[in-house]
Amino acid sequence: MALRKPAARQHTENAAKKDKKVGLARALSKLGFCSRTQAFALIREGKVRLNGATPRNPETPVRLGVDRVEIAGKAVRAAEKVYIVMNKPRGIVTSAADEKGRDTVYSLLPEGEGWLAPVGRLDKASEGLLLVTNDSEWAARITDPATHLEKRYHVQIGAKANERLIEALERGVETPKGEVLRAKRVSVLRTGEKNSWLEIILEEGKNRQIRRMLEAHGIEVLRLVRVAIGPLQLGELGKGAHRALRTEEKELLDRAMGMKANAGS
Repeated sequence: MALRKPAARQHTENAAKKDKKVGLARALSKLGFCSRTQAFALIREGKVRLNGATPRNPETPVRLGVDRVEIAGKAVRAAEKVYIVMNKPRGIVTSAADEKGRDTVYSLLPEGEGWLAPVGRLDKASEGLLLVTNDSEWAARITDPATHLEKRYHVQIGAKANERLIEALERGVETPKGEVLRAKRVSVLRTGEKNSWLEIILEEGKNRQIRRMLEAHGIEVLRLVRVAIGPLQLGELGKGAHRALRTEEKELLDRAMGMKANAGS
């Protein structure tokens, strides 16, 4: 049986939550209405009302659950949290809109879910496991290197892998700007006459990190597939298909990030 908190302590915690303030842009993001970037634009355009006023400062303090936030005359209420697992196909971009008119992951998502955003990115030529959610704070934890949540990739390269390459990728590559790109672990899955499949595990997800690491060694990436994020496996999900993240899967991810049960839900 779960232990109940003393009534006085529970009352104090509830009062503290009501007194806690966040910036208006962050409040809109936490409520699942839009991204923080979109919220900044809406606020500066005067499209957001707070307790009847029209603040233009995105950092205007808000007490969630107490203050009234409106857009287009309608109160903004907390959206039900949505967590989706997708197998992103090659050739699809992960941005909300593409200036070149290319297909985005949103063309694969169901309509009527409200604002959703990919958790991190897979570039156009990459494929595999992608999470999509309206829970911006949870998404930030997934992508934060400080959580040490491993991302596992299967990568086909146009060369025969050897121990020297594996050691070099784990040791890291320094970019012209002084940034160090390294893999946590690399292993060879299989090798052919002219190419190899590697398993590469990262704890961070810098822009085109794997491709840049291999390009530094003059090696072409033929395919790049993300097969796991922490304990979550891509499994048998078909290309372009998506499904809801199961409760037990989210709990496993949360535990892997050191979150308490139901935190962020």
